[in-house]
Amino acid sequence: MKELIKKIPIVRSIARVIYFTAVAPFKSFPGSRDYWKQRYRSGGTSGAGSYGRLAQFKAEIINGIVREKQITTVIEYGCGDGNQLGFSEYPLYIGFDVSQEAISRCQHQFANDKKKTFKLIDAYTNETAQLTISLDVIYHLTEDDVFNTYMKRLFDSSTELVIIYSSDTDKQSRVQAPHVKHRKFSKWVEENRPEWKLIRHIPNRYPYVDNEQEETFADFYLYAKA
Repeated sequence: MKELIKKIPIVRSIARVIYFTAVAPFKSFPGSRDYWKQRYRSGGTSGAGSYGRLAQFKAEIINGIVREKQITTVIEYGCGDGNQLGFSEYPLYIGFDVSQEAISRCQHQFANDKKKTFKLIDAYTNETAQLTISLDVIYHLTEDDVFNTYMKRLFDSSTELVIIYSSDTDKQSRVQAPHVKHRKFSKWVEENRPEWKLIRHIPNRYPYVDNEQEETFADFYLYAKA
């Protein structure tokens, strides 16, 4: 069906929204948490951003920061199906997600890796790490309260660094999938966690152009405690 959509002679962004709203197995948008639970439960993946050259690019940047900053502990909020994690080099890692299906996939994939632990976000018990990570998550947090809770935990559970890979704008596309809401998260940080400062912005190697599957509107943002 996706291949057919690519051939439809209309703007591909409109075709993609048609797919998500009319073809995908969700009759109406159930909210960000339930959307991802249903998506993984129905056999879906974390999306194109966790595969192919985008996954490799993300791993290259993050692994470089981990080495440069001599990071030994990492927490990721939104570990997804684990494909992105397969490219990563973390000494000790905890991955949280809202979906039990996603957690189960990761546990199966990394069953022999004792350096990695996976937990439902509802089982979070004040774990901390030198580095906390958010990859392709923030612009999927469509509810304001969910966004605020997520951001507080992302920053409050880090002792040194935070890596965010996301869009950073309040501008929404004219035609946009229902599980996407862009956020000017940098403004949230300035207003709510002013002790954290942006020390590096890394533009994406494959910026978003005409809704290509292997392009993205996300960049890297590295924050450190002042």
